[in-house]
Amino acid sequence: MRKLLVLGAGISQLPLIETAKRMGLYVIVVSRQGNYPGFAKADKVYYEDTTHMDKIVEIARHEGIHGICTTGTDVAVKSIGRVVDELGVSGLSYESALLSSNKWKMKQAFMKHGVRTARFLKVQTLQEAYSAFEVLSPPLIFKAVDGGASKGIVKVADMAHVEYAFETVRKDTKLDFFIVEEFIEGTEFGAQAFVYDNQIQFIMPHGDFVFYGDTGVPIGHYVPYELPEEVQQDLFSQLKQSIEALELNHCAINADFILKDGHVYVLEIGGRAGATCLPELVSTFYGFDYYEQIIKAALRMNPSFPSHTSQPCACELLISDKDGDITGLENGNDQHENIIQISFDYHIGEKVNKFRVGTDRIGQIIVKGDRLEEVLSLLEEVKEKIRIDLG
Repeated sequence: MRKLLVLGAGISQLPLIETAKRMGLYVIVVSRQGNYPGFAKADKVYYEDTTHMDKIVEIARHEGIHGICTTGTDVAVKSIGRVVDELGVSGLSYESALLSSNKWKMKQAFMKHGVRTARFLKVQTLQEAYSAFEVLSPPLIFKAVDGGASKGIVKVADMAHVEYAFETVRKDTKLDFFIVEEFIEGTEFGAQAFVYDNQIQFIMPHGDFVFYGDTGVPIGHYVPYELPEEVQQDLFSQLKQSIEALELNHCAINADFILKDGHVYVLEIGGRAGATCLPELVSTFYGFDYYEQIIKAALRMNPSFPSHTSQPCACELLISDKDGDITGLENGNDQHENIIQISFDYHIGEKVNKFRVGTDRIGQIIVKGDRLEEVLSLLEEVKEKIRIDLG
């Protein structure tokens, strides 16, 4: 029986684990201890931090795994790269993992390969943070280079907020520096893609629903995301250059962009599939099981990415505007062929956080339809019939 090592046991990794089990694989899950749903689905569990690369390599070698993967998180990507290099399994290399999981290295690679991206500076001290306003054009984004789930990112419009942003980002990074980059005023959107045998298998642009706190945090997505032909070609060109700059291969890709004045600027590229229901949107839009293809690629089992269908669909997280304990959960929606999923991550009596970053979710909604307008209307109808009470 083939053995698959999955890094992470959270709600984002749960569908990946369940799919692997349906495929008849022996699934080993590694994650730090916690109330994570993926543990119960695994054949074997190791309670280890997925960022401890030497330990992950040791586990992979001891278990004699045939493949390794994750989804929805950047923090485990470097460990995957180390396992790929040392055991020879399929996946992105360690060098590529470094480039795609460290925003400082990523931005340097972008500049070297001519990728269109925001101007930036490396910052270590508070004085350097203030000085950034003299070099770059505000508003600025203070950004931890090793963060994920939108943590360690603060938008700063004037100097009065520099110290707050500096202290906030420093709390969310394990490093002694971060980057400050210019905030590009435009339309934010994203794309999912996959590269296998150095060939881009598909590119799916998607629109984003964004929650604005210290910075914009995606809470949902929709496809198709219509772009003028010349913008679409620019997007494909910038993504291709980004993939080459980061040396990405044999991996899913999660990309964030800004469209300004008809030009696509690259914000970030991750060497893994996106969170916030994005693999489900890929599966629905194209008509193939994306989790299955991610697993097949990790096991060198000839993944297939046919993209001849285009089913409009959308998803959105269920979130709270305050901290509290759940006193009531109610889904008043009837079953409907176009409602793919309504799920809750918590039960009555459990504590939830006010939404700040992607992991502060309470659940998710996924819907489809014949036309995007119908999909977005259905999404609003479904949300209106869901009640979450907090005490």
